[in-house]
Amino acid sequence: MATADLEPLRVELAAAAHEVADAGLAIGTGGNISARSGELVAISPTGAELSELQPEQVTIIDLAGELVAGSLAPTSELDLHLGVYERYAAGAVVHTHPPIGTALSCVLHELPCIHYQMLLLGGEVRVAPYRTFGSPELAEVTLDALEGKSAALMANHGAIAFGNDLNHAVKQSLLLEWACGIYWTAASIGTPRALDEDARAAVIEQAVRRNYGATREPA
Repeated sequence: MATADLEPLRVELAAAAHEVADAGLAIGTGGNISARSGELVAISPTGAELSELQPEQVTIIDLAGELVAGSLAPTSELDLHLGVYERYAAGAVVHTHPPIGTALSCVLHELPCIHYQMLLLGGEVRVAPYRTFGSPELAEVTLDALEGKSAALMANHGAIAFGNDLNHAVKQSLLLEWACGIYWTAASIGTPRALDEDARAAVIEQAVRRNYGATREPA
């Protein structure tokens, strides 16, 4: 694919970055975002503020991390993004520093599955052990935490989510922070109840039967 054909993706990436920042999931230069198109990846540059990212600032790299187009170096979390594409065949990756999720990452080893919508993330959300930002070690432990999931918390750091495309990945990031907020509120009252395997199976069966999440004409 010619890099000129990726201009719409650059525009979409910048818009998604603004959405993430406007939702309060990233402040300053914290957080990074990327989307894949074939063998190329559009990714936010290092040092960029997601709230101010412009399409022309978006860097284009290949799946080996080599610069293809753009005047700015890619994010310091490049290994993490490329690892998600290689290991999980994702279409987009969103890494943020959300306030509630980051706070919980400082105290939890795992966010329990306390609401059925968390099944869209894979159920309970693991907390990857702390490693220095931008390091291969951080990428490794975070990729392990994502096994069988589409989101994870990163201890004393932030959160990551991926999806089939940018819209999906952003929605997953928002859902994760929402779930963290529900847990935080519930934990301030008492001990949150987690959904057991039978409850989860029933939710999946009901969702399939009712085509949950899709609009339809009344019966």
